[in-house]
Amino acid sequence: MSHSFKAVSLSFKKAPLAIRELLALDEPACRRFLQQLHTDLHLSDLLVLSTCNRTEVYYAHDDDQSAAIIQALGQLKHRADIGNFAPYFDRYNEAETATRHLFEVAIGLDAQVVGDLQIINQVKLAYQWAADADVAGPFLHRLLHTIFFTNKRVQQETSFRDGAASMSYAALELVEELTADVASPRVLVVGLGEIGSDVCRHLADSKSFASVTLCNRTRARAEELAAEFAPGRLQVVDFEELTSALREADVIISSINRAEPFFTRELVAHLDVLSYKFFIDLSVPRSVAADVEQVPGVLVYNVDAIESKASAALEQRLAAVPQVRSLIDSSLVDFADWSREMLVSPLIQRMKAGLEQLRQQELDRFQKKATPAEVKLLDEATRAFMQKVLKQHVLQLKAACRRDEVEQLLPLLTSIFDLEGQSVPA
Repeated sequence: MSHSFKAVSLSFKKAPLAIRELLALDEPACRRFLQQLHTDLHLSDLLVLSTCNRTEVYYAHDDDQSAAIIQALGQLKHRADIGNFAPYFDRYNEAETATRHLFEVAIGLDAQVVGDLQIINQVKLAYQWAADADVAGPFLHRLLHTIFFTNKRVQQETSFRDGAASMSYAALELVEELTADVASPRVLVVGLGEIGSDVCRHLADSKSFASVTLCNRTRARAEELAAEFAPGRLQVVDFEELTSALREADVIISSINRAEPFFTRELVAHLDVLSYKFFIDLSVPRSVAADVEQVPGVLVYNVDAIESKASAALEQRLAAVPQVRSLIDSSLVDFADWSREMLVSPLIQRMKAGLEQLRQQELDRFQKKATPAEVKLLDEATRAFMQKVLKQHVLQLKAACRRDEVEQLLPLLTSIFDLEGQSVPA
């Protein structure tokens, strides 16, 4: 695949949560970063993906721009020490490895909880932002649509998506494990973003909890979510009443989106914890300060502690991984063929233009001596001949693309058809 597509990635595989949260980007920041990279570094086919487990930039450029991208990320996040974080980044400087990486990320093979359903939606959002910013070219458009099609095949043809082994379900399993010895456990969910809402749905379907209470800065969002279930299954409390709700809860699940921790040691210390109280922090950056666990009776679990709780579903998904990889491999072969054909498309257009120019020159020579009927016949005959010649060479070029031999043919065809310096017709 002769293309300049590349990627730079900060993920849970190398970077601990403390590093990832410093460089995480929300939607407005992702949109600004897209424009900045396009304007300042002249990158195309741009995709910026930032989740709780990764911050990644996919781009097209002839040269490795990873150092400049990392530097730009540091400027965006006001991190003068960004150079210290460079070892945590992975770089994919070959189109084959960058495209495969994006496939595996989007499908869920590279997720912290294998097969996580949320990641494909996050990739779709990132793609929408790229399209809105007009920084996605034909290569990226085709690549993303190929990935979405492959994802449908994975959904329909494998057991990779069976069960509920997502981050939100893993959080549910952790809550059930922590409260196994608690009589009538009470759960409070604070913050109702995508993950928080998914956790609430799992909690509502579970019969393990006496009460599940929702608290969101915007009450209407909490009421809308509660309305999805039977009356009374999910309670709603105003954000102003959060302190009293915290005192009553055995488990607090936080997915608050903000730059600084919301739950501080001082706030939690005033709750007068009489028995164990569990905080499960699903936010990146963290919404529960690290020193909260110093409060007696309080235990804190963050996203790095929720890795493999959906064990049965996870085992089933792991068993389906070879089949998923086979589907990805097949899609990558088809995409590579398309990508190589795209590279020769300008050549084909120049060949067509060159042949048409020769045809018109010869027609001009003979039509002065021919009748209108003869001119028409000559035009039809030469056009048909040209199309047959062109078709033969196009088929040869496409076959060479599939054999990955197109680079050997390009100089020869350029010389035969005198294509050097010809422009591609509009």
